Amino acid sequence: MFSAPFRPSRRALLGGGAALLAASVVRAAEPDLAGLTDMTADAVPIDLAERQARLSRAQALMRAADIAAVLIEPGSSLIYFTGVAWHRSERLTAAVIPVEGEPCIVTPFFEEPSVRQTLSVPAEVRVWQEDEDPLKVVAGFLRDRKLAGRTIGIEESARFFAFDGLARALPGARLVSANTVVRGCRMIKTPAEIALMQRATDVTIAAYRWTHPRVEAGMTGAQIGALMTAATKKLGGDAEFSMALIGAAAALPHGSREVIRVADGQVVLMDCGCTVQGYQSDVSRTWVHGRATTEQRTVWDQVKAAQALAFRTAQIGVAAGAIDDAVRRHYEALGYGPGYRLPGLSHRTGHGIGMDGHEPVNLVHGETTRLAAGMCFSDEPGLYLPGKFGVRLEDCFYMTPGGPAWFSTPPASLDRPV
Repeated sequence: MFSAPFRPSRRALLGGGAALLAASVVRAAEPDLAGLTDMTADAVPIDLAERQARLSRAQALMRAADIAAVLIEPGSSLIYFTGVAWHRSERLTAAVIPVEGEPCIVTPFFEEPSVRQTLSVPAEVRVWQEDEDPLKVVAGFLRDRKLAGRTIGIEESARFFAFDGLARALPGARLVSANTVVRGCRMIKTPAEIALMQRATDVTIAAYRWTHPRVEAGMTGAQIGALMTAATKKLGGDAEFSMALIGAAAALPHGSREVIRVADGQVVLMDCGCTVQGYQSDVSRTWVHGRATTEQRTVWDQVKAAQALAFRTAQIGVAAGAIDDAVRRHYEALGYGPGYRLPGLSHRTGHGIGMDGHEPVNLVHGETTRLAAGMCFSDEPGLYLPGKFGVRLEDCFYMTPGGPAWFSTPPASLDRPV
């Protein structure tokens, strides 16, 4: 499946802007890319029955919380419940999920045909004209369903103008957070969702295996990322991010504007992910180009041990924050920190993941949500030594009734990083 590393030209490495350089490297790799095949052709998308089950679950949670309806703007939650893949603009498109019956999609009149193209559940569609207030249309639907005087939930990412407009259109209504409903559904992944996340992870791991042997001295992070993105796309994933940090830049978890080139003895830290049918992967790998120092090997092994500790600690019923606490105690015993101080682990141990790369809840100190079957998290307790290097190993896992299960197997050693 994979051929020998290519050698980019000196001109590609030393001349022109970052985008041009990255494109040059990808063009040089095209013969190798031809050996990659789509891994996603048989991925099973979310079907009508799955979405109807989501709506039923949401309505059950609404009844339990005495919430009469939930308002959702475009984004992953709108896709999750209705299939409608739409953009946010100053013109409101939104779904209203009532506690009983079918949802309603509110959208501009001239956008209705386009919105219907991805609508995947039975729903009423109400339109508004350019000289009308869309929140009055939402209020009209709620009045027709006799829900206007009750508690209305607002999905947490909805913009203030939607909240404020609905409050004006429904005087006397109580508007509250819909987290109990939306998070209550989305945090627990079904087998169909987990299968898509597994496929996305498989693509990312395959792209890593293709990219790693093609990293050469003189390359920039942008060039390495371009190779990873090209491989991900050829393997069928929709590339979300392909970040490569080199040397001292690897001590900054999300990178630096400084352009550093690969050289012997330098750390290369990659953080990459893709989506398959809307579900994401997130995998980080760290290695040393050429000969590693004793310090680099020690830190890499310490991170590997911390990642394994986080995985062992993640059991059904354990508070999410306890995983972060266990890792931090381990690092502090080694002389790092304390807490989030550097050198050490300056970010949370992990985050929720699903349709979004970062979803509630986080593996972070103080988080009291208890782990349950179907929850999915990243496990990425990196160590960062300012001015020197950083190491991050990131693999995601999902909770089964018997405990955690990996989406991707953590690397065996610094010498076998992928």
